[in-house]
Formats: sequence, structure tokens, C-alpha cells
Amino acid sequence: MKCVLVSYGSRGDVEPAVAVGCELVRRGHDIHIVVPPDLVGFAETAGLSATGCGIDARQWVSMCVEHSRQSFRPWRIPGRIRSAREVAAAAAESWASITSTLMSLAGDADLLITGSCFEGAAANVAEYHGIPLTTLHYLPLRPNGQLLALRPRSIGRTAMATYEWLSWRSSRKLEDAQRRELGLPKTTGPVSRRITARGSLEIQAYDEACFPGLRDEWTRFDGQRPFVGTMTLEFPTDADEEVASWIAAGTPPVFFSFGSLPVDSAAEALAMIGSACAEIGERALVCSAASDFADAPHMEHVKVVRAVNYAAIFPLCRAVVHHGGSGTTAAGLRAGVPTLMLLMGPAQIYSGVRPERLGVGVTRPFSKTTERSLVADLRRVLDPQCVARARDIATRMTKPADSVAAAADRVEVFARQTRVG
Repeated sequence: MKCVLVSYGSRGDVEPAVAVGCELVRRGHDIHIVVPPDLVGFAETAGLSATGCGIDARQWVSMCVEHSRQSFRPWRIPGRIRSAREVAAAAAESWASITSTLMSLAGDADLLITGSCFEGAAANVAEYHGIPLTTLHYLPLRPNGQLLALRPRSIGRTAMATYEWLSWRSSRKLEDAQRRELGLPKTTGPVSRRITARGSLEIQAYDEACFPGLRDEWTRFDGQRPFVGTMTLEFPTDADEEVASWIAAGTPPVFFSFGSLPVDSAAEALAMIGSACAEIGERALVCSAASDFADAPHMEHVKVVRAVNYAAIFPLCRAVVHHGGSGTTAAGLRAGVPTLMLLMGPAQIYSGVRPERLGVGVTRPFSKTTERSLVADLRRVLDPQCVARARDIATRMTKPADSVAAAADRVEVFARQTRVG
């Protein structure tokens, strides 16, 4: 089987696609992946043939975060207009780049696999070439009553359907321009509905345990929206051994990370973390990732590292504090430790409902976090009852290797069935 994958976004968005791509390569398939330019090296290091397209992931993430900040400042109209235009221009550039890249790569492919970001561009190329499409979703993005904490459930479904329609309206010009170029008819509704109607395989790459009741709600899509669990590579890092030794030399720390979303002032954030942990008698392990903590003050009870293997380090920690990325969220739940989400952007709002709904943590916008609130939130998540619930949820999470294998199994069966059909 020849398969082309396209995954756009941050490292957390791309890694699941890389993971399933590597498994398909291991099974003897011809795999090529399309990712943002600054993540080509990551995909190639994992063992995949890769092509870059669109703007760099870091640039895209920074622009989206800035746009979300401006959206919450309605009095700053010039800033909102400027950020909206920048995001729209970047989206148009990436959409065009994804289209041209996939057109050159997918013509003789047996299957096209896409992540959720820019899935419309990929779906239109698949329709043009007449090849089957598979999507990878890291959250339940199709309208449902489980994702949003709204009652009754029908309100949540309606809200998601409305957002889906509005998103289509905002990107319709881009999509219709692409379809006109490809000789396809204009759109009459959201691409998600066309994907489902076409019989595409919509892999739910997250753990069913996080959304109780969703399988029952989607019974009519049985087989088309399989739950496989969260997929990750769990690569070791150079710092793992040193960090494990540091942890073993004292009490288990509280882990902090903000992933691909840099904080405005790393020094202030680290000072807040250090003071809050000192007040409650905890050590802190801080993963700097996209943030620059080089000029932050040194504190004996705080250790800063660039990156660690979450699968190896999280089980050694008392709790995990992070920005709400889907991969980080799943890693914390698998480790059986409570979670404090300090949300950094609108994309993480959907992840934020899970800890409190499952009773394994607390959620708060990072912009509204103070030293006082951090102390209070840490005490809540370190409560024995919260810790016990986190350990219970861990027993219901899927192991990443099993998730990747399940996704590859589904892809192989789907490709085989569509070829026969």
C-alpha cells in the first residue's frame, strides 16, 4: 500500500501521525508524510520520508495564540484586525501549499491520511484523485453531546454543529477556490459532513475513557469512527537519566510544562512556580520546551530541563501542570497522577473539560493564574481523593503501543476494503 499522510500544527499535533506512519512502514507499506517545514527533521528522525509545506509550526502557533489574546481584548480593535488578517493570510498560504504538495504526491496513492488541521484541503485532493481518506482526530471534533460541559447534551451538540458551520463559512472562499482549480463543484456545507458521507475512516485517536457515553452516542457510525487511544512515540531524551536521578534524590516533584506555547515572561512564570511550590513544600520539575528560562533565577527546589520523556518521568511525579495539549493530557492520565491545566489558548479549551469532569484535576486559564491561585489549585489536585481517582483512570487508559497498532490495523483493513470495493 502506498499512503500519504499530512499533519499540520505543533509537535503534539504531528506526533500521532508520525507514530502511525512509522508503524505502517514497519509493516512494509510505502509511507510519505507532509508536515510543517520545521518538523521535517522530527519526522525523518523517526524514520519517515517527509516533505515540508506551509509556514513553520512555531510561527503558526504563535500567530494563533496572539489572535486568541486579541480576541479577548475587544477594546483593542486595531490589534484584533491585524491579528485576524495575519492568521487569515497564513491559513491561505498553508492551504495553497498543502494543496500543491498533496497534488504532486498523492496521485498514485492508495490512501490519504490527514490530521484535523486543514483536513478540508486534504479531503478535496482525495476527492479529486478518487482515493479513500482517513482522518486522525485527537478530540471528538464531530458534533456530540460529550465534549462540552453543557446540559442538556443536545445543547452541546447544537453548539458544536453551529461552530462547525461557522468555521465552514469562514474558510469557504479558500475551499471553493481550491475546488474550482481542481474542477470540483462548490461546497454546500462543512467538509466534515462530506467526509462522513463519503464513508471515510475517522479514527478517534484519544481514549474512550475520557469521554464516557460517546460510543453510545455515535453507535450509528459504528466502524467508521473507531476509538484507538492516544498515539505517541515516547522517544527517550538525553535528560531522562539525569532527571530520574534528581527525582530519586528527594521527594517526588510537581511537573510543569507549557509545551509548544511560550509564556510571555519565563522569569516571572518560574518565580511564581518556585514560590508556590515552596509554600506547600513541594519540589518543581519544569520543562522549558518553547519557553526560554535561561535568565530565570535559580532555586534549589526547582529543576529546569529542555525536554523529557513523559512516559518515563510522569509516573515519578506528584502531579502534572501543563497547557492542556491532548498528548500531554493523555500522558498524565496514563501515569495515574492528578492534573492541573493552565490553558494557554482556545485550542486547549476542549481538553480543559476533562480533568474536572473525570475528577482528576483542576482547570484554569494561565492568564488568570497568580501565585495565590496556583497554591490553592495545587492543594486541590494533591488531595488524596483526587490522587486516588487519577490512579483509577490510569487503569482504563490505552497503552500508546496498543493505540498505534490498533490505528494501523484499521487503516490496513479500510484500504483493503476500499480497493476491493
